[in-house]
Amino acid sequence: MTEKLITVSGVEVGSKTKCKHYRSSKDIIAIKFKCCDTYYPCHSCHEEVTDHAPILWSPEEWNTKAVLCGECKNELTILQYMNCQSVCPHCQSSFNPGCQNHYHMYFQG
Repeated sequence: MTEKLITVSGVEVGSKTKCKHYRSSKDIIAIKFKCCDTYYPCHSCHEEVTDHAPILWSPEEWNTKAVLCGECKNELTILQYMNCQSVCPHCQSSFNPGCQNHYHMYFQG
């Protein structure tokens, strides 16, 4: 089986999806922006690289795979991500729990 290569856009993006703005050992997720169907490590990367405002994922779309674990490269649905308690359900890597403070920038409440 070949691994699906997913491109993550942004500013100074590393192999585990860390970026210029968020570089801790737990900053290893990328979020697919609905507006451009592209993964970015954070809202700041999207703002710097694109020329449009983000479109938020509605609750009816939360079963969409739109979160990428930078460690194992598995895609999670938005609901899986919101319910994983900051631990990847595939590889058990820890995600930054502070990302929850930014949900309103990606997902409609």
